[in-house]
Amino acid sequence: MRSVRAAAIVAACCATACAHPRSASSSPSPSPQPYIATASAVARTVTQASVRTELSVLAADSMEGRFTASPGGARAAKYIAEQFQAAGLRPAGDSGYFQRVPVALTNGMPRSVPSFDALDTLPPERRGLAVNVVGILPGTLADSAIVVDAHYDHLGTVARGRCRAMGADSICNGADDDASGTVAVMEIARAMASGPKPRRTVVFVATTGEEVGLIGTRWYIAHPAVPLDHMVANLEIEMIDRPDSLAGGPGHAWLTGYERSTMGAMFASAGLPIEPDKRPCQGFFERSDNIAFARAGIPAHTLSTFDLHADYHHANDEMSLANIPHMTGVIRAAVSAVEMLANGPAPHWYEGKQPPATGRMIRPNCRATR
Repeated sequence: MRSVRAAAIVAACCATACAHPRSASSSPSPSPQPYIATASAVARTVTQASVRTELSVLAADSMEGRFTASPGGARAAKYIAEQFQAAGLRPAGDSGYFQRVPVALTNGMPRSVPSFDALDTLPPERRGLAVNVVGILPGTLADSAIVVDAHYDHLGTVARGRCRAMGADSICNGADDDASGTVAVMEIARAMASGPKPRRTVVFVATTGEEVGLIGTRWYIAHPAVPLDHMVANLEIEMIDRPDSLAGGPGHAWLTGYERSTMGAMFASAGLPIEPDKRPCQGFFERSDNIAFARAGIPAHTLSTFDLHADYHHANDEMSLANIPHMTGVIRAAVSAVEMLANGPAPHWYEGKQPPATGRMIRPNCRATR
């Protein structure tokens, strides 16, 4: 998850046009038709053992903090692609599961470039390459899809990246931010692929470059695996490895921008343990990859359990601090949420609540809460 300052910078420079507005109801009060996930057995295929294993791999020191366009980031991408393949997803990048993302390097820091042609104009030492990891679970509908995503990049190391050391620890492992969300995407993909074929195509994306300006997500939106006008929803998963008491404790999560679209009401109608974000002043709705999809007109929200812990963006965001039973419960709820988005009514924006394509966001009901 990006810092408040980084989110403000991206909002100021974002110029994504609104692709297909979906605004309808004027108030959150009318609920959509209830849709109860029919494949609860699918959610139960998510186990604590697999969650623990995958988190331990992505948050290991050998991944070197998974910095964008770094060797550690490449190792993480390879592992994610292997899990997508094992789940049976169809490769949807431009190089197997990898969607190559060109970046310019300035003193080792990656920056977005508009094209590979633009990259070729730079000196060789300034040319970098990062990748999104993209897999597809085809649905029965030809023109309707959802995207489920998390960013796998983090802050790297003190030597390479934006990591701040904690004592002798010089690697920002990013177990919570966002190895935990990436594990959720891999687990949801495996669970969904083991069940009945969904109505909508489900695109699973592990993005790069979130911590340095949504580089991977912005590239994906410009080069989507499925046309954007087929996309009816996006669910991002971000920072879920510790429980948040304001969401209800272990196994419960919250949804950013809950009051903006019918997505939250859909989840509530099925009894999922997903609550509104109780900290609207933190601006979480615009601090992760979902905001790029939302500004393109697609109902897009982030599922999280971040409780403002002090390890955020520090080297001690470690696997040892993860609550695996809690994380497993949240991922199971996320599987049911994705089942609803894939098979139920398409969510839509409430009237006047769709984010603008550019410019400052208005935060409804903002009041200081910790």
